[in-house]
Amino acid sequence: MESLSDRKALLLSGIQEVGPNDDAPRPAVVLFHGCGGIRSHLPRYAEAAKAAGWRAFIVDSYGPRGWSRLKTLMTVCTNLAFRGKNRASDILAAWDEIASRPNVRSDQIVLAGWSHGGWSIMELMTTELVDGALGLADAGQVRLPAPLGVFLAYAYVGALAPARLKAWTCQTRVYAVTCSRDHLTTVRNAEKVNDAIRANGCTVESWIAQGTHAFDEPTSNGPMRHDETTTLEALDRFGRFLTSLV
Repeated sequence: MESLSDRKALLLSGIQEVGPNDDAPRPAVVLFHGCGGIRSHLPRYAEAAKAAGWRAFIVDSYGPRGWSRLKTLMTVCTNLAFRGKNRASDILAAWDEIASRPNVRSDQIVLAGWSHGGWSIMELMTTELVDGALGLADAGQVRLPAPLGVFLAYAYVGALAPARLKAWTCQTRVYAVTCSRDHLTTVRNAEKVNDAIRANGCTVESWIAQGTHAFDEPTSNGPMRHDETTTLEALDRFGRFLTSLV
């Protein structure tokens, strides 16, 4: 079974930092891409965090594994492999790695996920960290405070995400973005998930964005369409959410 240090070593080459050019400990947001991998919209969110005085860390789950975009579109995006529960260990490892950096406030970290990334964060938030959890031999040895906040951008909350209604293991502030024309969920289902998170004591602010799934990506794939106006609003809301936390 893999150790946490093994996973951190794997992901290290796939972590990109964006932020103020200094060494001061600052709050940080960790960004996790959707099933299609890193696209050009995530650096825009990272820049929004930088403008708010935060450090942003974009985590690539695919590059360090040598996975191409075509491979992940055919396997991860079709739910044949690497589902949210599998990737949740990446979330934990990256979070633990970034929290240890001297230029980061370990008690002021936000986890942010888009689609598959949001699903993976939710899987972690509903998992009790004991040794062996998430396929990590020493997961129970992790000592992290609850995240300062969680940003979920059209997280996958369909039938293949059985943990979507489970209680979270910690309480935090959540900002949940739901797309009005999401082909992977209804607004009603997404709000049901938000209510389940609230029931565990978390504060959840939800926004129904007028667009399709992945409206902020540079995409015109199938039912998904880029909407620049809604994207600009999402970037503004993301920055304001971070600012509200500190």
